[in-house]
Amino acid sequence: MADEQGRPVAHRFTGRVVVVVGAGQTPGPTIGNGRATAHLFAVEGATVVAADRNPDAAAETVAGIEAAGGRAVARTVDATDEAGIRDLFARTMREHGRIDVLHNNVGISIAGGDAPVTDITVDAFDHVTTVNLRSMVFACKHVIPYLVEAGGGVITNISSTAAVLDYPYVAYKTSKAGVIALTSHLAIRYAPHGIRANCILPGLMNTPMAIENRIAKLGLSREEVVAQRDAQVPLRARMGTAWDVAHAALFLASDEAGFITGAALPVDGGQTLKTG
Repeated sequence: MADEQGRPVAHRFTGRVVVVVGAGQTPGPTIGNGRATAHLFAVEGATVVAADRNPDAAAETVAGIEAAGGRAVARTVDATDEAGIRDLFARTMREHGRIDVLHNNVGISIAGGDAPVTDITVDAFDHVTTVNLRSMVFACKHVIPYLVEAGGGVITNISSTAAVLDYPYVAYKTSKAGVIALTSHLAIRYAPHGIRANCILPGLMNTPMAIENRIAKLGLSREEVVAQRDAQVPLRARMGTAWDVAHAALFLASDEAGFITGAALPVDGGQTLKTG
């Protein structure tokens, strides 16, 4: 297999099992973060467990991986269902005998009814924080015993630059800030067990979740939404793609990052450097 640009790969994850929670994506003409990440892990030799609440989306991710010569299985799970997440890891252990990497990719914002703090409803706030933060807490709860028993492993959580920038919607911002706090908690508490935990803060990305939802909510054309977001990015005035997030995830889970834990890595084209 080759990566998305046809470059040769090092097969750094051969023999390893990677669970990607949120491996499907919102329909759209571009690729989403979870699907791109699952694909790159498979490119590098991993067996990928592609988990998503939408079975068709998970199956599409697996089909793409298999078409490129990789190994993956689709699993249907609602990340907010603790029993389902627990069973996902137990089944993975029964069928594959190991879990090396947990990649938590689930997240929603405006699609979950998010709003400014003066307009937010209880149901919307609870829904967004349940999906974005609680789901990751309980995924970590149920994978950590397997990683401890194995003598180590990697957890990578997807946060957002919204956690540290001026972002208008309160539930997304606070829940993604919580993901950073969760990650630092895991990193220090489980470092003696050889478990590394890091998080990625994507900035403005050209992914279906970001673009399609804003087209619907704002009543703008795709071109208008893309142009507005591109203009906010310092680096080349162009949004990133899911491949940028996926390559960061691949690095953080690799042996090359073996001394990195507790990091919150912006993948944002310099947007978090804009102050004042």
